[in-house]
Amino acid sequence: MHLIHRMNIILYYLVYVFWFLASLLPLRVLYFFSDLNYLLLYFVFRYRRKIVRNNLTSSFPEKSTKEIISIEKEFYRHFCDLFAETIKLFSISEKQMRQRLTFENAEMINAYLGQGRSVSLFLGHYCNWEWISSIPLCLQGEQKRGQIYHALENPAFDKLFLYLRSRFTTECITMEDTFRTVVGWERSGHNSCVGYISDQAPGYPNIHYFTQFLNHDTPVFTGAERITRLIDAVAVYVDITRTDRGHYTCKFVLMSDAVKDVPRFGITEQYFRMLEDQIKASPPYWLWSHNRWKRTREGFNQLYSEEERAKRLSRL
Repeated sequence: MHLIHRMNIILYYLVYVFWFLASLLPLRVLYFFSDLNYLLLYFVFRYRRKIVRNNLTSSFPEKSTKEIISIEKEFYRHFCDLFAETIKLFSISEKQMRQRLTFENAEMINAYLGQGRSVSLFLGHYCNWEWISSIPLCLQGEQKRGQIYHALENPAFDKLFLYLRSRFTTECITMEDTFRTVVGWERSGHNSCVGYISDQAPGYPNIHYFTQFLNHDTPVFTGAERITRLIDAVAVYVDITRTDRGHYTCKFVLMSDAVKDVPRFGITEQYFRMLEDQIKASPPYWLWSHNRWKRTREGFNQLYSEEERAKRLSRL
């Protein structure tokens, strides 16, 4: 155990030094390597090509094979750019980040935060979600700032990404600690601004709701809505668009400032409709390599009795 721990520490520093030095290169140089990586990833290693093709084909049955392949190639180009941009996050300055990621309607969330309200930010794995950790650059006040993340299996890489995602004073909260942390802040008198990337695939024990999403009957996480209701936070959608290579716009769109008046699962449904519209408008920028639909209603039905299913699907 001690040997594995030491090896992870060594791995952490080796990768950290390499990535940090690489991050000092101009983005145009990193994009040169990104273009090379695209050729290797797509044509040579064919990384998750089958998953990506199946996801695209089943999500857009109306599109021709030629259109699907075009989206697929553009996705892999963006996927490689995302890796380059994530490396750049190791050393990018506030000034550079402000130039490359601009915020619209930040005054809206600052107004709510100034009133002592907490804000829940709903977003997906779309465009560059790693750079979204810089949202505190547009916030005012002394509220708690957090983002929910799923811990990586490798401790060294988990520590690296924790460093990256907390560079701009955002506290990283594991999914397991979300409820305790966010509700704890509220109960201790601290309002907060917390980001939830809620388009992942929940495990069967965590399925409480299905929705139609990209032509699939899709199980979805509802925890973000549950916490938002519990602390009476303002629900805001983070609409991210890619304006150019290495440049994004982040627009804050109000979903509801009275979530307790919204029907149960209404915020979750609204979030997925907004995310779906965004993906349909520019399909290449969603994370198609994620095996999003590996858990099905059929599998759910086989695991639980009719009574248990009814109980689980009625629980927010």
